[in-house]
Amino acid sequence: MKRHIVIATAAAAALIVGGTVTAVAVSGDGSAGAGVQTTAQGVAARGAYDQEDVREAAAAKVTAPEAAAAALQAVPGAVAGLDLDQDRPGLVWDADVLGKDGRWHEITLDARTGRVLNQRLDHGDDDDHARAAAALKDARTDAAAAVRTAARAHGTVTSIELDGDHRAKAVWEVETITQDGREHKLLVDPQSGKLTAAPAHRADGDTNGDDNDGADD
Repeated sequence: MKRHIVIATAAAAALIVGGTVTAVAVSGDGSAGAGVQTTAQGVAARGAYDQEDVREAAAAKVTAPEAAAAALQAVPGAVAGLDLDQDRPGLVWDADVLGKDGRWHEITLDARTGRVLNQRLDHGDDDDHARAAAALKDARTDAAAAVRTAARAHGTVTSIELDGDHRAKAVWEVETITQDGREHKLLVDPQSGKLTAAPAHRADGDTNGDDNDGADD
């Protein structure tokens, strides 16, 4: 679910003044994008977008832990990432697995049945793969355990990824959504299994470590 865009707080003011404002779009990785023209109607459209995510999460009969298990049944090894997405085959889970054969596999699973729809080798960046493999080897908390921890507190898990490229140490990044359309980005320590909230991204790309989003400290 990497498509999410956070609109700067100024957009919310449009609901009050009924005017058009320019907000800075911030991608899921915190990088600022081009200015976005938004109105009160545009903010309402954002709410509809959240509801679309809610519908997708509700339509997925296969949970993230079940998707991880199905992926490992297809390719024994360790799951490094899962992503719930509406794709051309329909609603699917995309899974990244480091196989016991030492190769990286991309597996597409039907989100309603768990059936494997597609399976292929991932010939991505060798350095990225090496870092991810090292992080998986050291992890005491696997992907399934991490998503169960996040789901207990923050709704339905729609994405998980072991990120070892942008932090001092590797961490499970988990995205969840609640029935009211509120999205949460959480971090799970691969060693301790401790759950925390990801720092909130401000419009300038800086982070605010005070936002705990209700997760454990």
